[in-house]
Amino acid sequence: MRRLLIGSVTVLAVMLAGCSTRSDDDSNTGAGQTTPAAGASTASADLGTLKNVCGAGTAKSSTVQGVTDKSIQVGVMSDVGFTKKSEFVDAAKVFTEWCNDAGGINGRKIEPVTRDTKLMEVRQRVLEACKSDFALVGGGAALDNLGVQDRLKCLLPNFPGQSSQIGAIGSDLQVVAAQPTAGYFSYAGYFTWLLKEKYPASAQKVGVIAGDVPVTKVISAQFKEAIPALGGKVSYSDLYPAAGVSDWTPYAQSIKSRGVKGLVFLGDFASLAKLEQALTNIGYTPDWIDANSNAYGPAFQQLAGAALAKQHNYAELFATAPLESAAENPATQQVIDLFKKYAPDKQITYPVLRAFSAWLLFATSARDCAELTRKCVYDNALKQTAWTAGGLQAPFDLSSKVPTKCYSVVEATTKGWQPADFDPDQGAYRCDAPVYKYKGNYGEPATLASVGKSLSDLT
Repeated sequence: MRRLLIGSVTVLAVMLAGCSTRSDDDSNTGAGQTTPAAGASTASADLGTLKNVCGAGTAKSSTVQGVTDKSIQVGVMSDVGFTKKSEFVDAAKVFTEWCNDAGGINGRKIEPVTRDTKLMEVRQRVLEACKSDFALVGGGAALDNLGVQDRLKCLLPNFPGQSSQIGAIGSDLQVVAAQPTAGYFSYAGYFTWLLKEKYPASAQKVGVIAGDVPVTKVISAQFKEAIPALGGKVSYSDLYPAAGVSDWTPYAQSIKSRGVKGLVFLGDFASLAKLEQALTNIGYTPDWIDANSNAYGPAFQQLAGAALAKQHNYAELFATAPLESAAENPATQQVIDLFKKYAPDKQITYPVLRAFSAWLLFATSARDCAELTRKCVYDNALKQTAWTAGGLQAPFDLSSKVPTKCYSVVEATTKGWQPADFDPDQGAYRCDAPVYKYKGNYGEPATLASVGKSLSDLT
C-alpha cells in the first residue's frame, strides 16, 4: 500500500510494508508498455490461460445485496482522492468494460463503484460499501486496517489488489491473489539471493533506513529480525523525518562511514532518489539498494537520473511477471492490449497487474456459482491452489497461509526497469525461496471472532 500531521501520513502511505505498490507517475507511458502484438484480439473472453472468464447467461433475480438479475455492484477501495493515483480505478474500468463486453458474469454486468478513502476515510467508505456492495474487488487503501473490523461485521468479502497493514493482511473474508502473507517475511528468497549469491560480500554490512513513523518502525524491526536469519547482519540503522529531508548528504556520509554495502530503504522513492544522488555526489556506491516495488515505474528513473548509472537498485515484485517481460508472457501482453483499447491514456503499473489478478479471481469464482452468493464466491476463491491469474503471476496457493516460494526481481537502470539476472528457474520466476516466520510479535490479522461473527454467518 506516505507538512503538517497529514504530511507525515502522506509519506506513511507510500512506505507501508515496503509493499505499497505505487508508481508516482500518471503519464501515458507505463513501465515496459509495449505495442500490441500483431493480430492480438481483446474481444476474447479468455485471458492468458484462463478460459471464458466472462460470458453471457440467463441470470435469475436475487435478494443478495448488490446483485440483481442484470448486475453485480462491487466496491473498489482507493486513496485516489488523496494520492491522485488512479491505478485501481483504472484497472476496474478496463477489466469490467472488457468483461461486460464479453457478456458479464453469466449475463450480469459488473458495476464497479469507487470507494475513495482519501487516505484517512477508510472506515467511512467501508461502511458505505457495507450498505450496498456485494464485495470489494481489486482495490487497496494504505491504511486498510482502519476499516477491517467494520468489513467483518457486515460480512463483506474483499479481493484486494493490495493489502497493507498488519491487521488487514491475512484478515478473515479476504483473499489476496498474491503475497504478502500474515506472519511471514515476504522477501526471503529475494534477500537470500542478494546476500548469498549476488553480493555475498555485503552480507555483514546491511543498512536499514526508514521514515520516522510508527508503522514504518515496525516494518524496519521486521527487516532487522529477518535479515540476520537469512545470513546477513544489520550493521547500520537510521530514521529520517517523515516530513522530508532538505539535505540527504549527512545520511549519505553516515552510510559511507559505516561501510554499508547493502541498503534497505523503507520510504517514498522521491526521497530515495535524493539519497542516491547524495551518495553519488560523495563518491559512494553500496553493492545494492533495495528500492522495493514502490519505486517500480518510470518516475523513479526520472527522479534518480544519472545516479542510476552508479547505484544498483533492485525490487521484488511478489512473483508477478514484470511488464518488461510482456513479449514472453501472453497474459501480461493482453493486459497491455486491453489498456490500449479501454484506457489508452492511462499508465499500466505494478498495482494494475495485482488488481487484474484480483479481478480475475473474483470473476472466475463468481462465474462458477450456480447461485451467486458471497459464501459461494469466497469458497470458490479459496479452492485455487495454484492461482496464476492466467499467467500474470507465479502459482500461488490461496488456501495456504504460507508464502509462495516463487519470486521475481527487477533492476533499475538509466534506460528503465528490467528483469534482473537472478537465475529464474520457472519462466520469469525463481521458486526456491526459504520460508521465514517472524518470531517477534508485530500484531495479528483481524478475525470474524473478534467482532462476534463466524464463517457460518456468511451466506
